[in-house]
Amino acid sequence: MSQFQVKILRYATLPSTNSEAASLALAGAAEGQCVVADEQTAGRGRLLRQWISPKDAGLYFSVLLRPSLPPERWPLISLMAALAVQSALANVAHLETDIKWPNDLLANGKKISGILVESVETKSGRAIVLGIGINLRSAALAPELIDIATSVESVTGRRVDREVVLIALLDALKTYYSKLQAIGGEEVVIKDWSARSSYAAGKRIRVSNGDEVIEGVTQGLEPDGALRLKADDGQMRIIRAGDVWCS
Repeated sequence: MSQFQVKILRYATLPSTNSEAASLALAGAAEGQCVVADEQTAGRGRLLRQWISPKDAGLYFSVLLRPSLPPERWPLISLMAALAVQSALANVAHLETDIKWPNDLLANGKKISGILVESVETKSGRAIVLGIGINLRSAALAPELIDIATSVESVTGRRVDREVVLIALLDALKTYYSKLQAIGGEEVVIKDWSARSSYAAGKRIRVSNGDEVIEGVTQGLEPDGALRLKADDGQMRIIRAGDVWCS
């Protein structure tokens, strides 16, 4: 079982912590190599979206993983990371969050954290770059995002120290990453995620993936973390990619 040993590189500014971590992976970096930046000039999230990353307004973090899981179970890393972020925010900021499938963290119905999982082929095998962005300060919120995004400061009225959040996040990642790779860990992570997300079952949602839009009610997760959706046409659909919204 793989368990990473943390090594942190810190930067004042980067285009993207995920891109930097991928470059380090290609250069032979070991599992546990972390990249933290005060700001990102070209941060990105899921579905090719920009992740706004003003200086000192959030935690902009990536870590290199070389999981021992079968590749078909690697999508569970995304769910595992969401659980880790949720745990860290609860411990440090006493903040309750929901998880929108697969890995967006919501506070009061607005996005407070996003996760981007990317794979990279290296000389020592395929690796994962796990990127996490957490809005800590109100300054992280661009005016056009106020209606759909929030920050720890906005929700709690308090500022939390980025380093404290980082330490809590690393501790939670170690715990959940080890749990995922243990015997029976895949089922445990799915069970934990399902218990901590209102989107797991019984949630009416709309899923858009390209030109296709599907509406229905969620019915739990597949073993690889895909979302089961009882569509309005009566068919059971398995969602492995797409943008999810409450409908």
